[in-house]
Amino acid sequence: MRHMESFSLIIFGVTGNLAQIKLIPALYDLVASNLLPDNFSVIGIARTPMSRPKFHTYLNRVLHQDNPHHRHPIDSTVYHHLCQKCHYLDGNLTDNQLYTNLTTLLKKLHPNGNHNKILYLATYPQLYEGIFAHLKTSHLTQERRGWSRVIIEKPIGTNLASARTLNKILLQYFRENQIYRLDHYLGKETLQNVLTFRFSNNIFEPLINHEYVDHIQITATESFGIGKRGGYYDTVGALKDVGQNHLLQMLALATMNAPKSFATQAITQQRVKLLKSLTPLPKSLILGQYSGYRREDYVAKNSQTDTYFAFKTFISNSRFGKVPIYIRGGKKLTRTATEIAIVFKRKHTLEPNLLIYRLQPNEGIVVKILTKTPGHEKKIEPAYMQFCYKSLNQNLPDPYERLIYDVTRGDQTFFNDAPEIETQWRFIDQLLPKNPQLHPYRSGSWGPKAADQMIAADNRTWLEPSVAFCQF
Repeated sequence: MRHMESFSLIIFGVTGNLAQIKLIPALYDLVASNLLPDNFSVIGIARTPMSRPKFHTYLNRVLHQDNPHHRHPIDSTVYHHLCQKCHYLDGNLTDNQLYTNLTTLLKKLHPNGNHNKILYLATYPQLYEGIFAHLKTSHLTQERRGWSRVIIEKPIGTNLASARTLNKILLQYFRENQIYRLDHYLGKETLQNVLTFRFSNNIFEPLINHEYVDHIQITATESFGIGKRGGYYDTVGALKDVGQNHLLQMLALATMNAPKSFATQAITQQRVKLLKSLTPLPKSLILGQYSGYRREDYVAKNSQTDTYFAFKTFISNSRFGKVPIYIRGGKKLTRTATEIAIVFKRKHTLEPNLLIYRLQPNEGIVVKILTKTPGHEKKIEPAYMQFCYKSLNQNLPDPYERLIYDVTRGDQTFFNDAPEIETQWRFIDQLLPKNPQLHPYRSGSWGPKAADQMIAADNRTWLEPSVAFCQF
């Protein structure tokens, strides 16, 4: 795409798990889709000494490894084109010499003086401030001869206080319009389509209010465990790993009011407004831990880390009134599924109608309705009206592919700003009691019985994510 500005993508921690599983495959897909300018460059940085040819061998190995997020064949032409753009620097992230070498390489790659830079910190958050300080000393955060943008990954802090501290640190080195706080869920095609579905159609939006909606359920369940992530996961837990960010963002996009425009600031303002209206109910919170978790690698033998959570909340505005919202997520459960389900009020004793935004698997937007079974008897059965991505016969863009592309264009719509991050943490901090009870649950189940009892107290039950739609 020759009309795009050239830039250098600098990945700190290019040999780490994030780069291997997400970033390098996303770069391959961007090149394959011809979404990058001809004269872009990639600079990978890590501690391990490595020549450029060995770095290219490393890239080849990464692209051909078993990766559930990137299963399509690797085209040798695309791979070689990507390698031509890729360079490598080894060094200690705390050593100023590394940044001197980086500056020299950037000047070599862009002798015309165009110094557009994307700084991707695929490293531990504890290293951020030191990296920022060295970048500033080396004038790599400045925008005198091109823009500079920084990407950091969630989690942004571990509570409200730490999130505020990190945001203050960021603003010491960058302006807010340079900062891209990345949460890959906001890059998912179905989640982005929620806004289009809601505000570009006039069918369902008038019904999404307390007059017609009985309740809302948001689910993010996984049938697998923590794998080799015990060192990270055991310090965070399920609620802070996915509840504070992914599920609250799903709720915001599904229930926020229409923005004045589809511009970044207008959409973000409505997300933040919705999040600020959530009512934390600490007594509703259920935390669980699957059987066998404490035997996982890198997990403390007496760990009190949650691998499951469920809670209830309300949106305190006139539109939703007393409509309850039930949110749950966790690992080692019956089925992997991520979805938002709007449950409409029943008509007499019939099954309720549902509006489902399914993020995974079998991505799509589905309406569950009731129809008459063919035949002489009047018998009613549920059926689905469905929009399914599988029917399009094309691969959905990977969230990282989409979000990195957005950074190259300077589009922050599906990234979090500081007020949004801090609003999410404020809610979670108020939701979490000081000494929460941990409920054990059997691997392969739907979670602790206490979570079923929590929703049953309102005469409701958890929906089992359906496998009946978007199957081809």
